[in-house]
Amino acid sequence: MDLTGKVAIVAGGGMGIGKAASVLLAKKGACVVVADLNEESGHETAAQIREAGGESLFVQVNAVLVGDVERLVTVVLERYRKIDILFSSIGVYARARLADTDEKTWDHIMTVNVKSAFLLCKAIIPEMIRSGGGSIILTSSSVGWHDSAPNIAAYAISKFAITGLTKSAACDYLQDHIRVNCICPGPTDTPMIRRGRTPEQLETFVSSLPIRRLASPEEIAQAVLFLASNESNFITGVALPVDGGQTAFV
Repeated sequence: MDLTGKVAIVAGGGMGIGKAASVLLAKKGACVVVADLNEESGHETAAQIREAGGESLFVQVNAVLVGDVERLVTVVLERYRKIDILFSSIGVYARARLADTDEKTWDHIMTVNVKSAFLLCKAIIPEMIRSGGGSIILTSSSVGWHDSAPNIAAYAISKFAITGLTKSAACDYLQDHIRVNCICPGPTDTPMIRRGRTPEQLETFVSSLPIRRLASPEEIAQAVLFLASNESNFITGVALPVDGGQTAFV
């Protein structure tokens, strides 16, 4: 899968799945714009790409602010003249049953997980139309496509919203040669999944999974690469589970 000449924006590219995808897309020839709120980790990802011989630029962005997203698009177009690929891996997580979820937590999860994807798509789609098309990959979850689980109501609802956004946008822009898909990762070894769990709780959780281990971010990034590449040209509107058999066992 060759991405030579492609320009990719990776929102949330500073760590986890976003970082792994940034590095892999660059390895395959893309110019990668790492967009992240965390300046330190975003710079680290871009520097790692450049040290390996790739082309990368870091832009500090709060993707829930329309002005920041518009500035991101302006910077990318000034530098590279086009946008071929958008991958958004932005997401936050909280554990609580629905009636125990406070309004502040609900608003935060919906804003970060859903509004950011909406704003990124809204700003980038017109530029993809002008350049003849592109590929957008959003991040849902295994609990945002097929099923849910106890104590994650707000998170799961936000991920079902991403799946809906994916399918709606795919229908809207099919004739503009813009493909819109989302990945639905199963439990992945990122800071988000380790946060809020003791080592013992994490071990118990992992032992309950069909494959008995967490995915690595690099394994999830391979699915992103496929959906970004020309090899997936006939695929749009798909929520792709990358979950080690998790949803097959439910």
